[in-house]
Parts: sequence; structure tokens; C-alpha cells
Amino acid sequence: MIYDKVYISSQSLKLLNSKLVMDMTERVFRNSSYLNGKSTTGTTTRVKDTSPTSGMCPICIKDCPVMCEIGLSAFRGREALYPEPVQFGFSTAGALKDFGLDWSHFNIQAGLFEAMGTAENPDVMLFPNVNIETKIGNIPLKIPIVAGAFGSTDVARLNWEGLAIGCALSGTMIIVGENVCGMDPEAQITNGKVTYSKELKRRIDLYRKFWDGKYGEIAVQTNVEDQRLGVDVYAITKLEVNVIERKWGQGAKAIGGEVRIRDLDRAIMLKKRGYLVIPDPEDPEVQQAFKSGLFKTFERHSRVGIPKEKDFVEDVAWLRKQGAKYITLKTGAYRPSAVAYTLKIASEAKVDAVYFDGAGGGTGMSPVPMMDEMGIPTVYLEAIVLECARMLKKRGKYIPDLVMAGGFINETQILKAIALSNFGEGPMVKAVLMGRSPLTAVMKANYFKQLAHEGKLPKAFAEKYGSDPEKFFVTVPELKKKYGERFKEIPMEAIALYTYLVDRVGVGLQQLLAGARRWSLNLISRKDLVSLTETAAKVTGIPMPNEAERELIERILG
Repeated sequence: MIYDKVYISSQSLKLLNSKLVMDMTERVFRNSSYLNGKSTTGTTTRVKDTSPTSGMCPICIKDCPVMCEIGLSAFRGREALYPEPVQFGFSTAGALKDFGLDWSHFNIQAGLFEAMGTAENPDVMLFPNVNIETKIGNIPLKIPIVAGAFGSTDVARLNWEGLAIGCALSGTMIIVGENVCGMDPEAQITNGKVTYSKELKRRIDLYRKFWDGKYGEIAVQTNVEDQRLGVDVYAITKLEVNVIERKWGQGAKAIGGEVRIRDLDRAIMLKKRGYLVIPDPEDPEVQQAFKSGLFKTFERHSRVGIPKEKDFVEDVAWLRKQGAKYITLKTGAYRPSAVAYTLKIASEAKVDAVYFDGAGGGTGMSPVPMMDEMGIPTVYLEAIVLECARMLKKRGKYIPDLVMAGGFINETQILKAIALSNFGEGPMVKAVLMGRSPLTAVMKANYFKQLAHEGKLPKAFAEKYGSDPEKFFVTVPELKKKYGERFKEIPMEAIALYTYLVDRVGVGLQQLLAGARRWSLNLISRKDLVSLTETAAKVTGIPMPNEAERELIERILG
């Protein structure tokens, strides 16, 4: 069998049937084969043993019926740059590439002879007593998770009710993403500034419907287009939004926001509002091609901004004068020098928090090559962020709260990201940002609710959990008890998100912390991690298991 440049005979493969070898060969195979066939674009290759250099089949034949990346590009051009257009609005997408370093390359140290943050009493040392609350810019969260940012894509709009109410129930924060007002067909724009947006108001109101006013918040993200439209001022003054987030990019792409438009009139509207729309919806020939079905969607793009230190510092001061109580900054997987510059500017402006989004991303319409091949992956990025933050701290500079994003879906990843940032004075990373996984929880609930109503549930699922949607969710009794008659107002999709975030991730986090003998989230530190690969150790400075606690071992054994 041939995997990249590694030749392994069938007999040798049996002898080398270890997890390490299998993982290595699979990684090499996957990273070479995905070049010309990706599930994100709905493409594949005729054979599996593709060229490690090009990803093409070793023999490309004329009468091949299979659609590879090259073939799709020959027919559809720029459409092949993006996740399947037909799925836009009903899907999210992320990178396929194995970046060679992720959170699985670390393990959490289990504790035995100590207990921090609680009395050393077995009757008290119960995992449900672990405190997993945190704060971002002095905003308390019941769980160290922020959801977002969910902007103008259809997948965000269609699933917003479940996302917003689910986050409110969970006691955490959600971020309204970019371009919501600009995309709102019912928005009122006077002299180039938005004075009313039905969609943005709907999003704010849905979150606050079940918000307890203490835990969590709703933030409004603003990019270049939003700032031009005055979305920040409208959100602060008319909708009483407390948190404004400036956006400089994301892990999925380093360019502006992108969506697909299926309606010609709406495409024309967006062009008139100043957006770049491709192809030109006002061109008569383009209109004819669209009506004939030659293509089915227009692309809408945003402008790319160039941040300047003085401008940003003044902008943050201006936002506070407008009434913003909290100001955060979202940035992407840019080069190390950009990370340093971002933290320097954020420190100078004294923003409340900075979100760093690692490569891989997860959004409705990011270029697939950009998700796979551009930017710094999450673990690498956090290591760089922490190095820069520590340099600033040594110089006595203000350090905003840090939040990491990029592929987080469970409690093990969250714990490792937070622990990695604690050098002995408490974690600098206060929480993680999740985007794709909350959407998955909400979309899955919506789809299975639909299947139940149609009597089409998978047999195995129905036999295990019944056919009544209310019985699908294990947290229903808990929420009924807490909300009483108001429980009827909670959509199933919101229950799903609450169940995922609180009953799965939250409880799982409590169990891991108890296993490490840390009864408070802020007590977990770098000492509680070990690296499982030399790369992980080299990048982060976390020792391998055989290297960890050498001094303690010598001290204990005298």
C-alpha cells in the first residue's frame, strides 16, 4: 500500500499495526488525497491512491464519470471555491486538512493527593460541586463558552431562535455576526445610516426573552460595512445593546464576509446598498443567465479593512462615549506579527476581550482553499497569543481577557485551552468561542422534530428515545421545573442547545476538573497537562509524560 512517500507492504502493515503507525499513514494519505477531492465541495477522485503532489489520479482517463476538483472547476469555475452552493443556508463548513497539531496531542493530568478549591473531604469532593463559571470583560458566564458569531448567512437567520434562547437558558453569551442590518430587506437606511432593522431587533429580543439579566450577554459584531452603516450606534441607542464587537477577521477566512443570494431583486438591493455582488445583478445579460438557470446564486462580499493603532484607540473611546459598556475585538488566524500588533493595539485601547480564531474555521461560505491552506491552526495560534500576552504583561501593560476559537466542540478541548494559558497567576484564556457545534445541535433538533412529526424517525432512534420530541431531550424535566408555564415558550431547538452546552459539555468539564482535583475552573493550569508528541511539547512548552514533574519525583523520593 502506498501512502504519500511511505511504502508499507501488506505483511509489514500487519506487523506494524499500532495506533501510532495507522494514525501517521492515515494522516499522510488524507492530506495528499484531499487536494483534488473534497466532501466540502462534493468532489472525489476515481481512485484512492492519488498523487501525493497533485492529488490527481495517477492515470487520468477521458471516460471518467467521477467529478473531481479539476472537473468541477472546469464546469463551474468560482463555484468550486466554496462549499456546495446548494447547501448554503442549511449547512456549515470547515477545513479538511490535518494541521498536524491539535488538542488530542495533550492529556490532562489526573490528581490524587491534593484537592484545590474545596475542602479535602470526600463528602464535599463531588464533581457536581466544581465551579465552572468564568467572566469575560466582567460579564459572568455559567459555562466558559461563547456562541457565535452568527451573522447574515441564512443558516444563522433560520436557526437563530434556538441559538439565542438556548444560550440564554445556558447562562452564556451569544454574538450577532456581521452584516445583519445591511442584509435586512426591511431595514430603514437614512443618509447612509441604519435607523431601523427588524432582523437585528428580532435577534436581540429573542435572546432577552429568557435572559436572566445576570449571566451572559448578547453582543453585536461590526465589520467595515456595519461601521459605515452606523450599526453600532443603532444597536447601542435604539436596542440598548451593551456589548459591541469589532471584527478584523476569522479563522475560516482572512477576507470579508460572504453569502449567497438566491433572489435577483435582493441582489440588486444589496448592490445599491454598497456591497460587492458577483456577477453584477444589474447587467441585463447576467439577469438573463440567472433567469435561464445557468447559475442559481449571486455572491455578496464585504470590504477588507486595514486597522490602524491610533484609529482603533480613538474608535474604542468613541464607542464608550456612545454608551457601549463592553467592547471586544474578534480577529482571525493571521501571521504572528499581526497577533503581536493586535494585542498591542487592544492593550492600548483597553478593550474588554480579544477573540482569536484559529485556522480551519466554520462558516456558511468561506473559500475551501482558504479554510484548508491559510492561517495559523488553533493550538499554534494560542501558543503565539500567550507568548505575546506575556511579553506585554512583563512590561506592565494591560492584558484584555482572551478567548480562543477554532474547532472547539467538547469539554476536553476547552479545559486544555484554558489550562495552557495559566502560568501560575490564573488563566489568561477565560473561555472558548463555538460556532459550528451550537448550530449542529440546533439543526439536528430541528430536523429530528420534523422527522417525528412526519413519522419518519430512524427506527433505532425511535426505539431508544421514543417518537415524542419532548422525550428526546433528557433536560426537559429540569427545564419544566425551572420555568413552569413558560416552558411552553421554549423551542425544542433551544432545549437541544442547552442540553449540549450544559448537560454534556458543562458536566463533562466538571468531571475532568474533579479528576484533576481542581474544584474551580480558574485553578487548572499548565501543570495539569502533558504533551503526547514532541511537536506539542516544542510548540507549547508542555513536557512529555516522562519529563513532567521530575523535580517533584526527586524531592518525594529523596
